[in-house]
Order: sequence, then C-alpha cells, then structure tokens
Amino acid sequence: MRALVVDDSRAMRRIVGNILQSAGFEVSEAGHGREALAVLESQPEPPELACIDWNMPVMDGLELVTAVRARREWRGITLMMVTTESEQDRIVRALAAGAHEYLTKPFESQDLWQKLEFLGLIREPAVEA
Repeated sequence: MRALVVDDSRAMRRIVGNILQSAGFEVSEAGHGREALAVLESQPEPPELACIDWNMPVMDGLELVTAVRARREWRGITLMMVTTESEQDRIVRALAAGAHEYLTKPFESQDLWQKLEFLGLIREPAVEA
C-alpha cells in the first residue's frame, strides 16, 4: 500500500512516515497542499492513504481535502487530517469536506495505528518491541 504525508514540518513528515512504513506503507511526502497535488498528478495510481496537516503555506489541508475530493480519480483515497487543530468546528469542517478521520497532534504511534485499523487499512495493531 502507498501513503502520502503532507505537512510543512519535515520532522512531522518523518515521524508520520516512519509509523506508516512500519505498518507496511510505501510513503511519499509533500510540504504543502499544492505540492501534494503535484505528487498525486505524477503518480500512475493514487495512494490508498493521505495524512494531511491543516496549517500549511501555499495551500492548507482543508483546501487540499476539497481539491482531492473534487477529482473523480482520487475519490478512493482515504484522507486523514493529522493536525494541532482540535476545535470541534474544525473537525466537523474537515469531515464535511471529505476527510475520513482526524488525529490531533501530539499523538502516540499507537494512536495512528488505531486510526489505520479503524479505517480498515491494517488488520492488526503494531507489536511493541
């Protein structure tokens, strides 16, 4: 499976990417929404998952969710907001725009694993070493 991690923080892209890789995903990255659209355009098949930050320059996460949902060929991508925005109205707006799930930063790796399991993207939670 493939995943796209979209966040303006390189450190956060690495953290989320490492967790996704440990879950068996092949991960690509983008630093903002417009870059994410370019990555999606360049791939022959869309990823199964996109983890998207809300607050980014150029194009924010909500705009990206809206843009992805507008494209028929990308409607099958599972979209998860991974962001510091924790206000109820923000969560409602993201879900209404087409996000499937919402994970608030900071989070533990098992929180992301649980979301992946809930979304049906993995079958078993991570085994702690």
